[in-house]
Amino acid sequence: MWKLKIAEGGPWIKSGNSNIGRETWEFDQNFGSNEEKEAVDSAREEFQKNRFRMRHSSDILARMQLAKENNFSFDLQKAKDETPADINPNTVSEKLRKALSYFSAIQAHDGHWPGDFPGPLFTTATMIIVLYVTESLGITLSFEHRKEICRYLYNRQNIDGGWGLHAEGESSMLSTALNYTALRLLGESVDDGPDMSMPKARKWVHDHGGATMIPILGKVWLSVLGVFEWSGVNPIPPELFLLPSLVPIQPGRLWSHFRMAFIPMSYLYGKKFVGPITRLVLSLREELHIHPYKKIDWKQARKLCAKEDVYNPHTWLQECLSDCLYSFGEPFLTRWPVSYMRKKALQQIAEFLKYEDENSQYICIGAAQKALSMLCCWIENPSSDAFKRHLARVADFLWVGEDGMKVRVCAGQLWDVAFAVQAILACNIAEEDKNTLKKAHDFIKASQIMDNPSGDFSRKYRHISKGGWAFQVADQGWQVSDCTAEALKALLLLSKFSPDIANDPMETCRLHDAVNVLLSLQNPNGGYGTWELARTYPWMEIFNMTEIYADIMVEHQYVECTSSVIQALVLFCEKCPGHRKDEIDHCIRRATEFIEKSQNDDGSWFGSWGICFTYGTWFAIEGLSAVGQSYGNSTCIRKACKFLLSKQLCNGGWGESHLSSRTKAYTILDGGKSHIVNTAWAMLALMKAGQVERDPIPLHKAARLIMSMQLGNGDFPQEEMIGSFLKNGPLCYMAYRNIFPIWALGEYQKLVLQCDLQWPTL
Repeated sequence: MWKLKIAEGGPWIKSGNSNIGRETWEFDQNFGSNEEKEAVDSAREEFQKNRFRMRHSSDILARMQLAKENNFSFDLQKAKDETPADINPNTVSEKLRKALSYFSAIQAHDGHWPGDFPGPLFTTATMIIVLYVTESLGITLSFEHRKEICRYLYNRQNIDGGWGLHAEGESSMLSTALNYTALRLLGESVDDGPDMSMPKARKWVHDHGGATMIPILGKVWLSVLGVFEWSGVNPIPPELFLLPSLVPIQPGRLWSHFRMAFIPMSYLYGKKFVGPITRLVLSLREELHIHPYKKIDWKQARKLCAKEDVYNPHTWLQECLSDCLYSFGEPFLTRWPVSYMRKKALQQIAEFLKYEDENSQYICIGAAQKALSMLCCWIENPSSDAFKRHLARVADFLWVGEDGMKVRVCAGQLWDVAFAVQAILACNIAEEDKNTLKKAHDFIKASQIMDNPSGDFSRKYRHISKGGWAFQVADQGWQVSDCTAEALKALLLLSKFSPDIANDPMETCRLHDAVNVLLSLQNPNGGYGTWELARTYPWMEIFNMTEIYADIMVEHQYVECTSSVIQALVLFCEKCPGHRKDEIDHCIRRATEFIEKSQNDDGSWFGSWGICFTYGTWFAIEGLSAVGQSYGNSTCIRKACKFLLSKQLCNGGWGESHLSSRTKAYTILDGGKSHIVNTAWAMLALMKAGQVERDPIPLHKAARLIMSMQLGNGDFPQEEMIGSFLKNGPLCYMAYRNIFPIWALGEYQKLVLQCDLQWPTL
């Protein structure tokens, strides 16, 4: 049975804080009782049977193990109570106690809440390709690993034989071609899989034009494997890295996540690297293409992309530039003596990637970037210690659920803990969860980034990080604006309680460091991006080469990040009113103006990291309320409340689809169903805006819906994806289904009691 290990290191692993937050899985055939093994098998069978109806796993393997460690009786028979919940102080308190009891039971001993982080369906395949090319597949993945990865890939296959860009997406060439390739590399034959899965996948690829129709990211990976030709890839010249930093198209000025993919991709392109051409690779050439490999027009292939994959089409300017680089630039740059520039660029990129690897403890900024960097590291020196450290960190990205094993895009340890603390503190019964809060408090303190990146980090295009928090663990080292803000908020809120709950408070100097990071990240327009300041211009998006994502070139500003910073700085001023007061006041004022200007005509705000208008509107109201705005004195908040109330469903809930992010228009879930997290966000926003005093009925209905959805063991059901990125990339935050219902019900209980309202009978 698979065993989840928390905060453990191993050979070739370095850590600055004893591996706090690290999550790895180990197969141990002696682990678990017979009853537990049967429960896991049952959960797997149930998921496989219902995978087209419920696309997401519920993290049963991890939660069952954590509950056992915390002496909690984990009941898999957790059906909802279909009878409407009466709303009164006793029932709300009872529901909250059950929810908190369960949530505390799935907390790890180091204070965080382990969980899956499902997102793009091609990240597993890209890691498999790297391990195959570097001849590391057998030493990194055991038979049990490969078995579970195959289970996952088959479980994620659509009825038509393809794979979507994400679990809820219609089939795409990128995911289908790469996942089919991954299964073959893992040892599956051309006719393997349940219900003829492999032939069906191959047929889907052929019916949609063959692998020449794959987007550029897939073209790069198939070229690395030897199943595509580099002459069929639009140029990604590494020489761009030699440009002065003042030039807008210098890769160092791009958005951090794209930068850390583009730069190693340009290295691979510059090298025209191809792995060993094995018998399997030769077979894949025939399996994935509809024309004989030697007769494919690669010059034409570079412009092809399946219509199912195109979300952000190439502009005419981009096409012209690619044609010029392909026909004139690349031949010129590869001839002596000009080829010296390429050699120099590749050397500098290798040094840059080494710097990034070392400063992130070989975790890198995400799974896609890690796969690319790890391959570049191997090309530089296959037997290096650096590559061994890279291999050791592959385990950090592997996650096992009842749907199988996959490579997560990353993990969100710190982010979940910061929200969880605020949710628990919102409850009147928070003091009953002292041990949970203590562990969470210690985790946040231990997860603060204590140093800036090494050396002259600004020349390596890195921002200050000392005092910030990363989305996941401190070892990764990439500070994020809203993660820093939410962690700071949680610490400041905990500091208001007795040491029985919060343990020793954070040292004031470390709070100051966090504020320094936040102030340094504000952009000239008053808004906040994610990892860094915007370093280039919005018009650079016309050069977006990905086809599948939007807004990927530039560090844009977001209402969510901006709101988080406002809230954190307002709380900080209450505790340390004299520290950088004028700068903080100026920062808050400009950030508030940014949020006000970002509001849509219908009263909503677009949320870029959650689904979508509900998420953005909740954050905006929280930010404006933090500076004293209310329904009575703010036109923005009045319009926002009107918007949210107009989207409430007949059952009292809210249910927004991930398609809202893609289409930029509010879209309800299929069948007009509600979503428990959307409902909680809307409740939190309306309560912050004073809806209780005006008309509490919408909140009563929403609260009753949330309570009626609670499962028998205190958990809440896993539903559709609720996170988002780059407009076309939904994510599934596994802990949200617990955090936000608790938060919403806690605030609801407090407000109704504070306002001395009558508890309704609905």
